[in-house]
Amino acid sequence: YPNITVVRRPKKDGSVYFGPFASSQAVRETLKVIHKIFPIRKCRTDHLKKNRPCMYHQLSQCLAPCSHNINHDEYLKVVKDVQLFLHGHGGKVMQGLKRRMAFEAKNLNFELAAIMRNRISAIKKTVERQSVVSLDLVDRDIFSFYREGLQMEVTALFVRSGRMIGSRSFFLKNIQLSDEESLSSFISQYYYRGEFIPKEIIVPIRLEDSRLLEEWLKEKKGSHIKIIKPQRGSKKELLKIATQNAGIMFRKNRTDDMDFEEILRELQGKLHLKNFPSRIECFDISNISGTSAVGSMVVFERGIPVKEGYRRFRIKSVQQPNDYAMMYEVLTRHLDRAKNDGSLPDLMIVDGGKGQLNVLLKALHDHGITAVDTAALAKGKKTGKMVCKIMGEENEKVFLAGRKNPVVFSRQAKALFMLQRIRDEAHRFAISYHKALKKKKDFTSSMESIPGIGRKTVNAVLKHFGSLEQAGRATLEEFNNVPSLTEKRALSIYRFFHPSS
Repeated sequence: YPNITVVRRPKKDGSVYFGPFASSQAVRETLKVIHKIFPIRKCRTDHLKKNRPCMYHQLSQCLAPCSHNINHDEYLKVVKDVQLFLHGHGGKVMQGLKRRMAFEAKNLNFELAAIMRNRISAIKKTVERQSVVSLDLVDRDIFSFYREGLQMEVTALFVRSGRMIGSRSFFLKNIQLSDEESLSSFISQYYYRGEFIPKEIIVPIRLEDSRLLEEWLKEKKGSHIKIIKPQRGSKKELLKIATQNAGIMFRKNRTDDMDFEEILRELQGKLHLKNFPSRIECFDISNISGTSAVGSMVVFERGIPVKEGYRRFRIKSVQQPNDYAMMYEVLTRHLDRAKNDGSLPDLMIVDGGKGQLNVLLKALHDHGITAVDTAALAKGKKTGKMVCKIMGEENEKVFLAGRKNPVVFSRQAKALFMLQRIRDEAHRFAISYHKALKKKKDFTSSMESIPGIGRKTVNAVLKHFGSLEQAGRATLEEFNNVPSLTEKRALSIYRFFHPSS
């Protein structure tokens, strides 16, 4: 006659384990609900002795196996319902109880039917409080993380039968591996402990050993497992939630190991900076063959990103692929404003090698600025078939003005991790803006190829129909109903989508 016990860590003792739960409070709330709904025994004795039933039996909250008044198979049915409920399959429990209620009512056992009805009502109220996040009813765990230097916060969301049943976060220190290796290792250790393995595992980055990890999980679960990096849809939204939670928990759990004052002083000494790098700005360029070229600037103050200081630049004066000219335009436009505002940073960094550093120096010289420190951060290039790697990354090179050779940091230098993080943030910000512009351009370019149709008309059509796909299914009459669209232009656009008409 199994009962429920709260434990800190699972053991290989033949028991069935559920969790993890977000907190001890979550465990207590879950136990309270279970004992209210299901008449499973609450006593913790290992060996039940024939005894007088306790008050829980009188309250119809226990079947009293201690007095041996209950059929063993009947008790195991309740245990099975509890297992389904803890796995998040409340709907299956209700279906079984409804069949049982109908059976008891048919056989005129109205008292038992009423008990089943009350259980169904209680389970329904509990399930309704759980957020529905997907309609496919698939069990899945969502993992994401937030990292600064050698510290990482990993957050897991648990979805069972399409419902969010909880979450949990883990703070990791002294992480020497890359993001991919760290997350892969964490997932392996997490499920090695005997946690419930769902059908799908959602991750924010591609794992190189995902196939191997899937095979290992398949052996443990006994059925096929998928590790997915979603591109869009509800799974992508769940990842965003997990990432946001990880960032919040990281700031809460961050330890003194990340003493930014100490790291910045290390950076100042290593790069021989004139200024203490309290405010750092980093610039990057993103383009493909010169199309939809953009620049980005990110700002960090005392090691913390200042999102309101971020800037995006759409390249205006350079039409051909020329990263140096694009970088000069971005720097010039920024320095024009910063010099007037008096908001110059202590250190300016560009993503690239000596060439980009020279562009930065020229931009500062042209504006008569001498008080700002400069640096360029570039990944090492391949030489033959060998590549020098640090921490799973290509060797980073930090170039300084007036110095021929790049500065070399130690493998675990926190100052290097900070520089990489700042550079990667500038790259991410530039890439996201570039993708947004390119998507918008690709989205509208097909309709703009129609003679006599310009950007303003395209925007009016897209605003009216909501998407290019919807416009493609529209009738001529529907095009004529678009505000500010003449009959001639409506016909041209309709024939563009329906050439045979």
